[in-house]
Amino acid sequence: MGDTGGPKRALFDVWSRFYDLAPVQAAIYHPVHDAVLRQLRRHGARRILDVGCGTGDLTARLRRELRADAVVGCDFSAGMLEQASARTRAVRWLQGDAARLPFAGERFDAVTSTESFHWFPDPDLALREFHRVLRPGGRALVALVNVRVPATSKLVDAGSRAIGQPAHWPTRAEMADRVRDAGFDVVDQTRIFRLAGLVLPTVLTVGVKQTRSAR
Repeated sequence: MGDTGGPKRALFDVWSRFYDLAPVQAAIYHPVHDAVLRQLRRHGARRILDVGCGTGDLTARLRRELRADAVVGCDFSAGMLEQASARTRAVRWLQGDAARLPFAGERFDAVTSTESFHWFPDPDLALREFHRVLRPGGRALVALVNVRVPATSKLVDAGSRAIGQPAHWPTRAEMADRVRDAGFDVVDQTRIFRLAGLVLPTVLTVGVKQTRSAR
């Protein structure tokens, strides 16, 4: 999400037409969504923001399966949101930028971001925005490919920039450091097993915003 230096909207508008195909969802996205739901069931969350929501599969599940009071799906692609809004009206769908979330501070109990964080032009700013909109004690759950060594991360970064769609896959340690630097306590990093996971492991990193008494 985000226009300056980031991926072109057209890429995601086109991808939205294939995103919901059952084989794509089963192989790539559902294992990640299931892991996020397991985390949130353990700790509870009544107001949830899904950043980079795509066509809204996880967002709709958050509303339906957790029976949350309010769920918001936010994405910068109109094509993705068009598909999402046709899925359910029980979720508020909003076009927006992860680096400039259009919400007041301390509004949500949880912020989720699955398979979109690597596209953010300024991931550190996005994490600070997650921190800002979370209430004290709220959780940020970010899932994406975490490569094993920094050299792979550099290759992905260079290759994606060469084709005009910058993307960054951090190592697990780098991701944990980024989350801590944004003001969170890192409480869990869980590897998610899915198709191609042996080559490109996906990790769910969970950060908790400190309560005021702990600051």
